[in-house]
Amino acid sequence: MKPEAPIAYGIERLASHHDRAAFVSGVAALDRYLKEQAGQDARRHVAAPFVLVRRDSGVVVGFYTLSATAIRLAGLPPALANQLPKYPLVPATLLGRLAVDHREGGKRLGEFLLLDALHRSHELSLQIASAAVVVEALDNRASAFYRRYEFVQFPASPHRLFLPMKTIRELFA
Repeated sequence: MKPEAPIAYGIERLASHHDRAAFVSGVAALDRYLKEQAGQDARRHVAAPFVLVRRDSGVVVGFYTLSATAIRLAGLPPALANQLPKYPLVPATLLGRLAVDHREGGKRLGEFLLLDALHRSHELSLQIASAAVVVEALDNRASAFYRRYEFVQFPASPHRLFLPMKTIRELFA
């Protein structure tokens, strides 16, 4: 079952008509990325940015990016690695960035964006293989956010986490 957007919002692929100028998440690197780099990444096909827009104004109030990546099998916890083929690299989906405008706080829009990204990743994994969704959390607070949704920390990196596609599939079954 696909996550439903709160009625005042919609998710769209980033396009030139989206008003990103006023977006302020409180994390300068994420704000700069959305305003200056996301469009270029989309045009170059190195990331697929999706924006959460207010239906009444078209203003961007959140976003996330997806792209392809690979995980070193040896870097996974043994319990998961033993369930996968013994390839040196396993295909995965990178949830590269996720942010919500700070003025939209308290509405659980970050959770909605995450669920939409996971659902989209699962749907795409039916066409292009992906064993997990990987995130590179910026800090402890971001890591804690992802762990609340069952993301597992890579053993060698405290801010690199993953969620197996099997778990995501069960979430949307």
